[in-house]
Amino acid sequence: MEKYIIHVNGKEYEVEVEKVGGEAPAAAPKAPAAAPAPAAPAPAPKAPQAASQDGVKLEAGAAGKVWKIVKKAGDSVAKGDTVVILEAMKMEIPMVATADGVVKEITVAEGQPVEAGDLLAIIG
Repeated sequence: MEKYIIHVNGKEYEVEVEKVGGEAPAAAPKAPAAAPAPAAPAPAPKAPQAASQDGVKLEAGAAGKVWKIVKKAGDSVAKGDTVVILEAMKMEIPMVATADGVVKEITVAEGQPVEAGDLLAIIG
């Protein structure tokens, strides 16, 4: 197996790749490889919701588009309730409340494209 480091959307991942099928040609002995440099620590993932003076901000966890708005301003929500559903790469991604409260504001519209971290709603 061989190890590689790949970069995807600004994040670094270490992967191992194994050749499958066929026989590998005989290779000449290699010189000892230098020890790989330690991978930089991955940045901490951004929390999808952050508290503010106005309430809890519900932010997009991934880039995509708003597929469906499940709750509207004034609706009560419990922790775990779906507020907005995003569509990314033909997958539905529910964005859920992390606290009980009332939806103060929905800041997006169905069909609107969003980037990771964009504000979707405020829950108070």
